[in-house]
Amino acid sequence: MSEYQYYEFLAIDKPLTRNEMAELRALSTRATITPVSFANVYNWGDFKGDPDKLMQRCFDAHVYVANWMTAVFMVRLPIEALPEETAKTMAVPYILDFKATKTHWVITWSLEESGNYDRFAIEDGRGWMARLAPVRDELLRGDMRSLYIGWLVAVTGGMTDEDDMEPISIGGLGSLTAAQQALAEFLEVDPDLLAGAGAGSPAAEGEDISQKDLDGWIDALPRDVVTAVLKQLLEGKGQLAERSIKNRFAAWQRGLRGDRSEAPRRTVEELRKNAEKAQQIRIQILKRDRKRREIKRRKEREVYLKNLSSDFPKAWKSVQKTVARGSGRAYDEACRALIDISDAYALQKNTKRFQEEMKESMADHMRRKALIQRLVKAGIWEDK
Repeated sequence: MSEYQYYEFLAIDKPLTRNEMAELRALSTRATITPVSFANVYNWGDFKGDPDKLMQRCFDAHVYVANWMTAVFMVRLPIEALPEETAKTMAVPYILDFKATKTHWVITWSLEESGNYDRFAIEDGRGWMARLAPVRDELLRGDMRSLYIGWLVAVTGGMTDEDDMEPISIGGLGSLTAAQQALAEFLEVDPDLLAGAGAGSPAAEGEDISQKDLDGWIDALPRDVVTAVLKQLLEGKGQLAERSIKNRFAAWQRGLRGDRSEAPRRTVEELRKNAEKAQQIRIQILKRDRKRREIKRRKEREVYLKNLSSDFPKAWKSVQKTVARGSGRAYDEACRALIDISDAYALQKNTKRFQEEMKESMADHMRRKALIQRLVKAGIWEDK
């Protein structure tokens, strides 16, 4: 297998400057570079840049996939978007990492040793950024479920003890967003463990807030904050202004939620027991769905055979015409048609008539040994 590495970076809060784009071009002559993105594939050699430094300076999201079973996702958040205590609580060595600069957090989710050889034999990295990037907006709104998913990677990999507790109690694990589901898939979290974590998880906090509370929050905004946001809007930095005010609002909401009682945290052992139950439910659903599909297939087959039995002479003529082509493919096709005809006769409880008709039909083709062998193997011809 040849080497494969895929790098993609995305600038969300503000576009790259010309100087930044020039610096990126110096790192790679083949990369696709736009004012908001960088993407490239490496089959020989390595990327000359440092993803950590690029995230700190230029970008807000990063995806890395290598065919030696490695997958990495990174986001950059304003420093005020995440409490330091949360970062310390959720961090997992080699899996979920938090780096702080003066102005930002850089969060990294890592899958270092996947055992899914089939996935990485065809994985090319493209498409993951579009699915994962919304995780950043969710974190900005105070939704920490993506961080919990990072912790579940450690549980999936057996890196936790049975009596270890959940790092924090998070609601809404039973109703993950599309981006959070994609993150769990990207990091190969055990689906049953994920479902088990959702069992008994409290509902996600509603984002609705009364108009009175919202008006009160707006009235309490410091004048310098309002002035700064208005300047950003007048300078054409509407996206940056929106992010800035939303970050403040999310921080305020987190403060409100901080006073509310939380559901008790669970142990890894409890989560695994929930996962076993989730697995049993999943298997039951699969069996039920498989049974439904089989019933549907049988009904469709019965309708087809009834239509076939409405004109047996036409069916026999069609087989004769197919056999006359004399090729292996034609014999395969004829054998399948004869099986259908046999089943149609059986549906009418007239298998004896089928044998009589087939012997008459095959009388001129007994030298076609390849055909006869196929019919014998299919169980519709007795080789005497």
